[in-house]
This record gives sequence, structure tokens and C-alpha cells, in this order.
Amino acid sequence: MKRSSRFAVLAGIMACAASISMLAQGTQVTPLDTITAFVHVNAVPMDTERVLEDWTVVVGSGKVVSMGPSAAITPPAGATIIDGRGKYLMPGLTEMHGHLPPPETSDPGLVDSVLFLYVANGVTTVRGMQGAPGQIALRDRAARNEIVAPTLFLAGPAFSGGTVKTPEEAEARVKAQQAEGWDLIKVLGGLSVETYDAMAKTARSLYFSFAGHVPQAVGVEHALASRQETIDHLDMYAENLGGTATPVTDAAIRDIVEKTVKSGTWNVPTLYVWETLRGPVTLESRTSLPELRYLPRQQIAQWTTALSNRLKSPTFDAEAAGHYIENRQRILKALSDAGARILLGSDAPQQFNVPGFSIHHEMARMVDAGMTPYQVLRSGTIDVGRHFRSRGDFGSVAIGHRADFILLSANPLVDVENVQRREGVMLRGRWMPEAEIQTRLDQIAATFAK
Repeated sequence: MKRSSRFAVLAGIMACAASISMLAQGTQVTPLDTITAFVHVNAVPMDTERVLEDWTVVVGSGKVVSMGPSAAITPPAGATIIDGRGKYLMPGLTEMHGHLPPPETSDPGLVDSVLFLYVANGVTTVRGMQGAPGQIALRDRAARNEIVAPTLFLAGPAFSGGTVKTPEEAEARVKAQQAEGWDLIKVLGGLSVETYDAMAKTARSLYFSFAGHVPQAVGVEHALASRQETIDHLDMYAENLGGTATPVTDAAIRDIVEKTVKSGTWNVPTLYVWETLRGPVTLESRTSLPELRYLPRQQIAQWTTALSNRLKSPTFDAEAAGHYIENRQRILKALSDAGARILLGSDAPQQFNVPGFSIHHEMARMVDAGMTPYQVLRSGTIDVGRHFRSRGDFGSVAIGHRADFILLSANPLVDVENVQRREGVMLRGRWMPEAEIQTRLDQIAATFAK
């Protein structure tokens, strides 16, 4: 989708930005230098499918400084104590295909509100997949805890058939984006094989990641052989297997899955949004989402019109659309069963994909496809830490790891819906109780209701 349409939801918030900016300043968090101890809590470290019952986890300077059975750990004097009896402490989630407003052309209140919607849902890390001027400075401000925002990893402005037309242009653009400080390259469609190969070769020589879509001319197998770091949206999998309108054979799926596992490429499935954009969904299933109250009315109207027109189009074939969505689920299940690398992402904001909230819809769809709750939660926590390797220890409840946590009233390993039963969120060591998160969400909703 074009950049202009991806940011349409964000542009619609501009009229209310000043009010939202005031809300951001009023969010209450613990100071970064505060020692916080979760006592008698059930820790869910995510390294294996287990719960550490009645543990104490001590956080200082944004990291876990000690943890162990509560009988063996005494919180330091003066620590802020959070009673974890009957509660579950899990790592914060990651949105591996998210979008951010362009800071240099957006009101600060707009930026604050979008970032807060992620954090409010326990999304403490976001990989931004559409670079824009000012985002690098925003990433650095977040890292310095100057704003309430997830930790950000940012792709630069996209490589597409419209922006990069020759191998020489691709090579120069890769070098320029690395020099500018972007974390990775975003791949879009329209690239020729020659231009894609020049981009990939240059990026590999600079140890610079490239990720995103698979250009049609390139195809999945060539992208895998080129060591594209992530393929987002399961892009071109069903298409290359002839599965856009009819069922794909098990043998065809097995072959591409084996090649994916061998390549080491990660997949970011984004099942839920693809159902909205391509599947046989009902209009009511999307327009009735309660989180839509956190967005401008005009944006909801635009999305409603777009989805309604697609479903009413004489070219829309519900049966064919159903086969396409089913094929995507089967491919994901086969990838998971074979041990392929999978990461959690929802492509927010998109049609009826509200930042932060859409991650919970995505996790439910991944379970529907056949993954276990633990496998799904791994894809958004410890496996993300593995993916980023040397860029910081996070994704687990472990000593030395970044203190990005969600405190829950129910076990997330039993049901991913329990991740929505929050008691609060810790962001880089700063604690935000759920009551205060809800207060700000209510204020945002009230602003848009006007």
C-alpha cells in the first residue's frame, strides 16, 4: 500500500493533536531511577513453555537486576513494591511490521498518541516499516526515555519500482541509508531482479538488513536464496504456489517450507489485516471493533467505504477469497510445524488495524491457524530478541534484560486472549498501572467523540 494511504489514519488525528499532546504530558510513570520489585509473581520468562511460580523480579536502571523464588529474594530498601500474587509477568510484545507518523510533518500530539496506543496494549518494541524524515530522532528520544514510546527499530524510505530503477541507484541508496542511521532496508514491490540483486549484494557487504515485501519479478525462492531477513505478509507464498483462488497442494507447501527453513529467513505473517484486505470478511466484523473509538470518525468512514466497495464489487469472489486466506493459514501452520522462524506483526495502522490493538487480533488468528499460544507469544517476545541479536537483550524475563513487561491477571500460555487482561505495563523500567493507561485511553476516545 502507498505511503499516503498508510498514514491516512494518522493525518486524520491532526485536528485533535494539541489536546492529545496535553494528555501525553499527564501520563503517570515511575521515574527511571526507581527500583521496582514485582513480588510473589508468576514469571513467564518465554525461554521455554513454563511458569516460575511465586518469584520476585527486581528492576533497576531499566533492566532486571535480580530475580528468583520470593523466599530467596529480598527487595532493596526503598523499592517500589508491586504485589504479584495471582498475577503473571511476561515480556512486552513486539510489532514487527508497524508504521509511525512522519514526525517532521505531524503535530507532536499526533506522534504521542500513536506511540501511546502501542504501549497501552503492551507493545513495547516496534519495527517501523516506512521511513520518514525525523523518525531517527524520534527513535533516539524514545531510547533516552524522553517520551512514552516503544523501543523503535526503523526501516528507511522504501526501495520500490518507483524509487529505485537501476542497480546503480540501488547500490547508492543502500549506502546512503546506512550512513543516515536507519536500522534496515524496506523492500516494496516493483523492483527488477537486477535491481533487487544489487540492493541485496550491497546490503550483505555492509551487514545491513533488508526486509519486507517480495517483488513479483523476484519471487519467494529467489528472496530466500538472497537471504532477505524477513518476508512480511507471507508475501508471494500463496501467489507463487498458484494459491490465490484455489487450494494449494500439501506437496507444494512442503517444498517451499523446506526452502524457507534452510534459508533462515523469518516470516511476519500479518494474517488479520490480509483477511480484511483480501478475505471474505463481513463489514460488521470490522466496523463493530471497540478500539475504533480511538481514531477519527472520518477515518473509520473511509475504511468502511473501502471495505464495503470491495465486498460489493462484481469481481469479488467469496469462495476464491476464502481459499486464498485458508492457503495462507496452512502455509503458516506448515512453517511453524517445520521450525521456520516466525515473528509477530500486524501492519498497523491499516484498514481497521488500530495500533497496538491489532496485535491481539493477529495473535488470535495465528492460534486459529494452528500455532500454540506459547509459539505465538514466542514470536512476539524472545524470538524477536534472537532476531535482533546484538541490538540489546530483551524479549524475556531474565537478569540483564530490558525491563519491558506486561503484568496480567491470567496465564497467557493458556490463552493468548489473557494478554488483554492487563494489570499494567512496564516500559524500559518505568511502571504504568492499567488504571492510568485506561484514563488516558478514555481521554483520547472522548477527544475523538467530539
